[in-house]
Amino acid sequence: MVEKEEIVEESYDKIAEEYHISKGIFDNEKELKEFASLLPKKAKILDVGCGAGVPVTKFLINAGFEVTGIDLSEKMLKLAREHVPKAKFVKMNMTSMDFPENSFDGLVSFYAIFHVSREKHLDIFKRFHKILKPDAIMLVSLGASEWEGTSEDFHGAKMFWSFYSPERSLQLIKDSCFKILSDKKISSGVENHYWILAKNKK
Repeated sequence: MVEKEEIVEESYDKIAEEYHISKGIFDNEKELKEFASLLPKKAKILDVGCGAGVPVTKFLINAGFEVTGIDLSEKMLKLAREHVPKAKFVKMNMTSMDFPENSFDGLVSFYAIFHVSREKHLDIFKRFHKILKPDAIMLVSLGASEWEGTSEDFHGAKMFWSFYSPERSLQLIKDSCFKILSDKKISSGVENHYWILAKNKK
């Protein structure tokens, strides 16, 4: 694991409880409902960077889907198992996901991909393409502007972010064999994020 990913893992282990509480500032129920409406009943979904499992994994389980969540932080996963016992949670790095081809009908990644060095984003999207079934649906959040750096005080811990511009991120997803269904910038009032809803092409 490279140093930057170690920063992310160690910091989320440190701030797991506090960060989980703070997630209330983000309301993405509208995006989740749109994503869910495009999936078959009892679809198998991968939640990449699932954190403490709330609200995303919990919403998907309550909607009747079979959900697997992966995350770097063991302490986040411990919370997730408590919050959403019906889901499956695995400690795994999205840069080296170990799932068979065509494993999932859908994939979500909320506030996670931008913690990985942007040079790896294309490879991540190609991995998503491989493990998703034909016509599977993907919903991801990315940075709303181009930037890379660290903060020394993210909920009391150091943190790393890495964003491409929305235009570059959109092209990377297209280059990874996805059809774009929608893309938009959304402001929480505190932060801005770029959302892409796409369909897998195989």
